Amino acid sequence: MGTYLLKLPKMGESVAEATITGWLKEVGDIIAVDEAVVEIATDKVDSDVPAEAAGILREKKFEVDGVAKVGEVIAIIETEGEDETPKAPAVEETPAPPQETLETPPAATQQLEKQLAEVQTQVTPSPHATPTTTSERFYSPLVKSIAQKEGIDRHELDSLTGTGKEGRVTKNDILAYIANRAAPTAAASTPQPSTTPVFETATPPTSPKVEAHGQDQIIEMTRMGKLIAEHMVKSKATSAHVQSFVEADVTKLWDWREQVKDRFFARTQEKLTFTPLFMMAVIKALRDFPLLNSAVDGDRIIQKSAINLGMATALADGNLIVPVIKNADHLNLIGLTKAVNDLALRARNNALKPDDIQGGTYTLTNVGNFGSVMGTPIINQPQVGILAVGVIRKMPAVIETPQGDFIGIRKKLILSHSYDHRIINGAMGGQFVKNVATYLENWNESLPF
Repeated sequence: MGTYLLKLPKMGESVAEATITGWLKEVGDIIAVDEAVVEIATDKVDSDVPAEAAGILREKKFEVDGVAKVGEVIAIIETEGEDETPKAPAVEETPAPPQETLETPPAATQQLEKQLAEVQTQVTPSPHATPTTTSERFYSPLVKSIAQKEGIDRHELDSLTGTGKEGRVTKNDILAYIANRAAPTAAASTPQPSTTPVFETATPPTSPKVEAHGQDQIIEMTRMGKLIAEHMVKSKATSAHVQSFVEADVTKLWDWREQVKDRFFARTQEKLTFTPLFMMAVIKALRDFPLLNSAVDGDRIIQKSAINLGMATALADGNLIVPVIKNADHLNLIGLTKAVNDLALRARNNALKPDDIQGGTYTLTNVGNFGSVMGTPIINQPQVGILAVGVIRKMPAVIETPQGDFIGIRKKLILSHSYDHRIINGAMGGQFVKNVATYLENWNESLPF
């Protein structure tokens, strides 16, 4: 019989650990190749870990809510044949020295025991003592995010007494600490020289305390809801948000889609929605203004070479997730449509992989799907821009012709562009969204697909 070590896989460049949220198999269960064994959650996405070998689950290395590092063994599977996981080469053991050489004279032994007792008395902490600070202590992504939001540094975090497994600090531990933490007085604070980078922002203020009364209903936020809330607050505290709005006449685009959508489906077996059409216009505008396809790193601007478009997608529970189409500028209309439909379907079925939501450089959100005329979206950090598309409405409009002007019915929508005013000025932010509108209004009806 052999063994297979199931390890936590790498889940993106910025993900170093994950929380075990549930075991899909119990010890003794039979596991098939590529069958999911355990569910995990990072600060970006929920996923599961499949086994690459068939066998029987013999041991779980982590309990639910345990935090595992990337590459760490999380389960042991017994397999047929020899071990699937290579073992470290055997190390020849050095024989222990003869017992006589380890004996200590009685007088020396008594002296040593006395010294050890004195040292033990000095280092034994009282029940109320603060734990020793250590850089090796593990914290869940949620605890880290709360600490960052509340301005708690690593040294202060290490001082907390945890009630979780092996002394781990839980969410309740850090929230209780924050609630009871005494604010330092002005007299006790010592001014320190400022070392703030150019674009570093202050810690967001703590939310006011709210109490429930009478028939008030208390609804616990979901894990994803908490992460989204934290991400949005952090974005507003990081970027100087500015919005520009443009109205676009998409009558020509609407009519073109109506004419070709059945033929498109017959050829590709894909439903042609407006999302990939909007994306094509965004890609063209990003080529016109490549600075919108950037990220801010301290006082540096990193202009991305690849256009990786994020598409905000609504989930069944009301939350949003932003899967990413990598190298979207390399795809034609058919490729974009297939990518959009695939990511949207997998998002709704909770089947996205961690890599599917990594590496976005610009985001598109269609608030018109919910009937909204317009919206003011929050930038998806570390990007510097996001475009919201409103609902398409029939509107009266002045139509100019060589024979004179007249009032007609046109199909229009509002484009809302939120951008980071630290590096994108109003002229560029406004011209970018105006170019998107122009590409939509002048849709090329002979566009091949």
